[in-house]
Amino acid sequence: MIHELVWLNPWLFAIALNTVLISLGVIAAKRLLTSAGWVHAWILGVLIWGCLGWRGYVIVVFYFLVGSGVTRIGKAEKEAAGIAEKRGGARGPENVWGSAFTGMLCGLGVFFLQNFFPNQLEIQSWIPLLLLGYVASFSTKLSDTCASEIGKAYGKSTFLITTLKPVPRGTEGAVSLEGTLAGVVASILVSILGWSIGLIHPWGMLWSVIAALIATNLESVIGATLQTKFTGLTNEIVNFINTFIGAIAAIILAFLFPF
Repeated sequence: MIHELVWLNPWLFAIALNTVLISLGVIAAKRLLTSAGWVHAWILGVLIWGCLGWRGYVIVVFYFLVGSGVTRIGKAEKEAAGIAEKRGGARGPENVWGSAFTGMLCGLGVFFLQNFFPNQLEIQSWIPLLLLGYVASFSTKLSDTCASEIGKAYGKSTFLITTLKPVPRGTEGAVSLEGTLAGVVASILVSILGWSIGLIHPWGMLWSVIAALIATNLESVIGATLQTKFTGLTNEIVNFINTFIGAIAAIILAFLFPF
């Protein structure tokens, strides 16, 4: 009975907490997400808290707040140029899961290993790698968001990553110095946060930042090549691919160079 309550309480708390926070969000910042987007954010929040507790939750909230704020930088100019986010920047369910599905998979992996293989040390050794993948996925996504939004707002010269030829701001696969630097700073901030709350090792910060840089550049390559050819390859699917690459890259780096 006690074991069942210990297992259940975090989930009950997660449900209560997210119900309160999402309700406040709908009242105070309704335009950040669509109605369906808020519902899916509630589901995501419950899953993350239930699997990883407050530490995992902090990463999601940080990404959401900073990412939403960055999207609104230079909003008027981006709207005038036709390169602003659709729906005035309000995120829908597809945006929620495009950004966080990889992280959720890592969180579920940690929860599964902790609860079903608690005494198997070899299996437990994968938990730090999954936590690194979790942090790296959001480090990658915030890096991508900041690089894109800052590049569209302030990029003086934008180049297609595959040819390095000048292209208009907002072009799929375009990169800029300003955007790239903003992306690196964003990945550093998420990685430092992950380390400061005890999710990753100090070396994990380096792997997370490197992985984010690799993933965001590969995402630009995908945008410049495959995304322009396949209509089914939406931004949300590319976002998932982007975060998945970031998580896997960080895990591989940590596996090859253990700390």
